[in-house]
Amino acid sequence: MAKEVPNQNALGFNDLSMETLRDKATTMRNCLSRSQLITDSITAILGSFDIRLSALETAMRPTQIKTHAMRRAHENIDKTLKFADAVLIQFDLVKQCEGVILKGPHEDLETYLGAVNRLKSIVRFFSTNKNLKSSIGVITQATTLLQKASLMLEEEFRALLSVYSKPVEPDRLLDGLPSSLRPVAPSATHHEGVRKHEHNKDVDTTVFTPPTLVPPRVIPLLHDLAQEMFQTGQQQQVFNIYREARSACMEGSLRKLGVEKLGKDDVQRMQWEVLEAKIGNWIHFVRIAVRTYKNTIYDVFLHFLPFAPLGGLSLTNAEGTASSVSLLLSFGEAIAKSKRSPEKLFVLLDMYEIMKEVQPEFNSTFSSLSGAEIRESVSALTKRLAETAQETFVDFEEAVEKDATKTAVLDGTVHPLTSYVINYVKFLFDYQSTLKQLFLEFEAVDPDAQLAKITTRIMQALQNNLDGKSKQYKDQALTQVFMMNNIHYIVRSVRRSEAKDMLGDDWVQIHRRVVQQHANQYKRISWSKILQALTVQVAGGDTNSTAGVSRAMVKERFKTFNTQFEDLHQKQSQWSVPDSELRESLRLAVAEVLLPAYRSFKKRFGPMIEGGKNPGKYIRFTPEDLERMLAEFFEGKTIHATRVLGL
Repeated sequence: MAKEVPNQNALGFNDLSMETLRDKATTMRNCLSRSQLITDSITAILGSFDIRLSALETAMRPTQIKTHAMRRAHENIDKTLKFADAVLIQFDLVKQCEGVILKGPHEDLETYLGAVNRLKSIVRFFSTNKNLKSSIGVITQATTLLQKASLMLEEEFRALLSVYSKPVEPDRLLDGLPSSLRPVAPSATHHEGVRKHEHNKDVDTTVFTPPTLVPPRVIPLLHDLAQEMFQTGQQQQVFNIYREARSACMEGSLRKLGVEKLGKDDVQRMQWEVLEAKIGNWIHFVRIAVRTYKNTIYDVFLHFLPFAPLGGLSLTNAEGTASSVSLLLSFGEAIAKSKRSPEKLFVLLDMYEIMKEVQPEFNSTFSSLSGAEIRESVSALTKRLAETAQETFVDFEEAVEKDATKTAVLDGTVHPLTSYVINYVKFLFDYQSTLKQLFLEFEAVDPDAQLAKITTRIMQALQNNLDGKSKQYKDQALTQVFMMNNIHYIVRSVRRSEAKDMLGDDWVQIHRRVVQQHANQYKRISWSKILQALTVQVAGGDTNSTAGVSRAMVKERFKTFNTQFEDLHQKQSQWSVPDSELRESLRLAVAEVLLPAYRSFKKRFGPMIEGGKNPGKYIRFTPEDLERMLAEFFEGKTIHATRVLGL
């Protein structure tokens, strides 16, 4: 079978379809060609847009720039207006502050300080905006006002401190002391020259209530003023003003109390009562002053200036008190350097005691380097007073030993020198602790032994002097009465005082025997001769016999006895034995010897006279008469002539 040619239609392609496809292909080509043309046209058009937009942008740039500039300009105008308002406010504030500043800080310190702070802010404001044409003028004006304010604040600080730095009246100062430490009127003196010193050894000397110089309500004002001055660089002015006020207050208070700058010649010319009163006040004020330095202005100063440098405070404190301390110490130095005398010993001890007491407080208050001179001055005065007191001890011992007063007590009583010295020694024992401290000031010694040594030497010096004075009496019996009276007074006084513990029981017993020895010597000298008149020796030694004794002899013996006894009675009733026990014991000792002898003589020889003519002419006394008359002995019936013995 012959092969068949494939039928094209069988594949789905016929002539029509192919044509159609060609047509479609051609159409598509044409479309694509037109699309390309369109694309090219669009591209061309878009390209022209870029050119036109670029041109438009170029054309609009100046407008944009102007718009931005205008916006910036508006912002700048707003800022300028706001700044202008701020500047105008500063001008107004300056004007407001000017009125407050010129009015001064006295009425309203808080408002005044507020104005000062605002002016400082204004100066800072214009100092950071120096391009303003008006800034120089405003700064100058504000600065000028601040300078005026500084001066006004300084004056207000000065005035305020001055008001509360007036000298303090003595009564107000002394009211801060316990009553036991307050001074009294000048003490009376013994006729021997020893003052009646009231020395309280147990008083608490640390108790002192300082006066309130600056009221609490004023302290905040001082604080604000001082703080402002510190902030404005016026630190030195604050210190200077404080120093002046402090110095004026302390010096004025001292002078009101009577403390003054004296030389040793001034002290010598001053009456002792006046000087003693001044020393008493000085002693009290030293105690007050050292505590006042810490507890009044200085404490306030620290209170309202906690921000102040401590070095400046210490220096100012030292400088502010240097003149008053110097005045205070100069008085003590004048006393220490003046002519020594026994009555000054006790005030020297008082002064030494108070300086020793306050020295640690002085050292504490003026502990800085700037206070070294004050500390040295206080230490020097303390040692000088100790030295002068010790020298006065030696002077006193020598004065007692060498007292050359010739006027004697006519009745043989206790000599003024004796009572003076005994009182002096008793007063010394009021100062035992002070004396022991004084002894240790210069050398290491046993203070108890040293005090006992000094007391013994003084007592021995007194006895030596009394022994010399006793030799002024022509009547040897009165010499013995004088020594008996004085040694007895010494022993009795020692036994009743603290001196007994220092001198010891042996010393007391030895001197009691000395008193008895003088009493025995008196009896021997006064009564041995009269007793001889009552003694008649008879042959054979018969004491009851009258053999060999003539009536004339008996008469003569009675006459002699009468004359001698009347003479003794007349004289010795004017003598004085001031101690009642000693007086009675002495009378009894005489009576025990005289009355038995007289009774025996009268009984034995009286009948020889009684039977004769005028027996009363010879037998004038009964034993009872003699006993009664003996009771009149040593009464010191006439005023004895004495004068105060100068040492």
